[in-house]
Amino acid sequence: MDHPPMDTTAPRHLPAAELIAGLAEVDRSPRGSGRLDLVVRRPAVDERELLAEGTLDITDGLVGDSWAQRGSSKTGDGSAHPDRQLTVMNSRFVRLVAGDDPQHWGLAGDQLFADLDLHTDALPAGTRLAVGDEAVIEVTAELHNGCAKFANRYGRDAHKLVWSEQGRQARLRGLYARVVVGGVIRPGDQIRVLGTAADATEGTAMTLNPPVQGA
Repeated sequence: MDHPPMDTTAPRHLPAAELIAGLAEVDRSPRGSGRLDLVVRRPAVDERELLAEGTLDITDGLVGDSWAQRGSSKTGDGSAHPDRQLTVMNSRFVRLVAGDDPQHWGLAGDQLFADLDLHTDALPAGTRLAVGDEAVIEVTAELHNGCAKFANRYGRDAHKLVWSEQGRQARLRGLYARVVVGGVIRPGDQIRVLGTAADATEGTAMTLNPPVQGA
C-alpha cells in the first residue's frame, strides 16, 4: 500500500526565551498517571500515520511501524535495537515546539506522545508503564537525543534545549521503551506507572487493575 509523503512544513521556530518560558507548563506534567495523547506509526522514512488505534507487540513494537526494518548502528550486526522499539515524548513539550497540529507533532519521529512527566527521577530505566487496559512497556536505559532533523523541524534553540543538562534530565526529547506485554492502545488511554522490573522480580504486586481501596 502506498502512503502519502509526510507534510514537512515546519512549524514556527520559537526563540530560546519563549522555549524557556514554556517549560513552566511542561514541568506541570503529571507524575504517576497520565494520558496517551497521540499514536504515530512510521511505515517508512519520513512517512507518518496518525492512528486512532494501534497494537503493541513484544516482537514488532508498534505493529506496522518500520522500527525493525530501520536497523541500528548500536547493534553489532546492524539489526534493530531491542531497547529502542518505542519512543515516547512529552505532549506538553511537543506542543510547545510544534504547536497544536498533530501532523507537526509527528515530525518529531516518535510513536507515542503522552501527558506524563518523563523526568529521569520520575521514570528511571526499568520502570514499567501500563498503557490502556492491556499493554505494558518498559523504559530502557538508551538515550534519546535530538538529531539534525529535529533541529531543522523545530529550530536550533529547541535542539540546544533538549541537549542541555536540564533537557536531558527532563527527557524533553523523549525516552526509549520496549514492549513487555502486548495490547491495543488508543489516544485518550490512561498511562500508569506500575513499578520497575526489579519490583516484578522481587514479587512486588504490579497489576493492571489494582484493588480499590476499602474494597
